[in-house]
Amino acid sequence: MTAETGAPIAPRDEPSHDVATLVTAVASGDQRAFGDLYDAVAARVHGLVRRILIDDAQSEEVTQEIFLEIWQSAPRFDATRGSAIGWIFTLAHRRAVDRVRSAQSTRDRDERIAKRDTDTAYDPVAEEGDARIESQRVHRALRELSGAQREAITLAYYGGFSQSEIAERLDTPIGTVKTRLRDGMIRLRSLLGVTT
Repeated sequence: MTAETGAPIAPRDEPSHDVATLVTAVASGDQRAFGDLYDAVAARVHGLVRRILIDDAQSEEVTQEIFLEIWQSAPRFDATRGSAIGWIFTLAHRRAVDRVRSAQSTRDRDERIAKRDTDTAYDPVAEEGDARIESQRVHRALRELSGAQREAITLAYYGGFSQSEIAERLDTPIGTVKTRLRDGMIRLRSLLGVTT
């Protein structure tokens, strides 16, 4: 079938009985026949797929998928319903169209997600209210810490001091500062219900 009209593609002057014989042999698991079938029709199958998909890499991938499908479904080929080459082209056309639809579906989904994510209105009043509430929670939790832990955390997170600067400022060994920060943060996470 052509991509534009959906009409069947007329096979070239290739004897259909040879392809039919090969498909029948493939149906019985004949690997050599499968190789011969591939050699006989792969270029034409790839050409059909390429006309539908345009993209070379995808066309090659889909062509391989088609031959896998031929290998797996050859026992279901029914010569009374049409020629073997017509059956192969029908498989190829369906697989290529499925890939186009899948790609379009993925693009549509990505666009919907992007639109949804960008359509979210920014509400500065709500954001400020949320930030104020969170800040109040943190301040209440800080009051639950020991004085030494609260002082170390305040200097680190609100003052922007490094651990060595805090140690120097408090005239405390750096190991002690690290312990106060670690223990204080563990306690804060617990008080705030933060799981890691």
